[in-house]
Amino acid sequence: MAYTYDYPRPMVTVDCLIFNKLKEPIKILLIQRKNPPFAGSWALPGGFIEMDETLMESALRELKEETGIVLSKLEQIYTFGNPGRDPRGRTISVAFAGFVPKELPAVAADDAAKADWFPIDQLPELAFDHAEIIRVAIESKLK
Repeated sequence: MAYTYDYPRPMVTVDCLIFNKLKEPIKILLIQRKNPPFAGSWALPGGFIEMDETLMESALRELKEETGIVLSKLEQIYTFGNPGRDPRGRTISVAFAGFVPKELPAVAADDAAKADWFPIDQLPELAFDHAEIIRVAIESKLK
């Protein structure tokens, strides 16, 4: 039986925070966006979930698609859903964190123009609310 609802449906995305915290300075992996919104801006690897994936599968897929980095697991850390966080419409993002022992080589692909590691205290201007997402992750995972 099919159901019809008259409720708005927000979009769901995942964002990946990949840290190299085993050496100083602690660094985070970012991608430079190839497409609007925020084309040319730096952001966390991530994107829209697929309808047949778990949130974890979506995060691992997006990380691989945009950076070439393959991890087997990430830790879900927080959900971000403030209205206006994405100019494309109402979007809820589930943030995942992972830690690697060294700066793994990142190769930009899919909708990423570049991928690079940045010291967490020297971040470029970031797209969306990704500065807030990183701040929350640092406060909860790196202290």
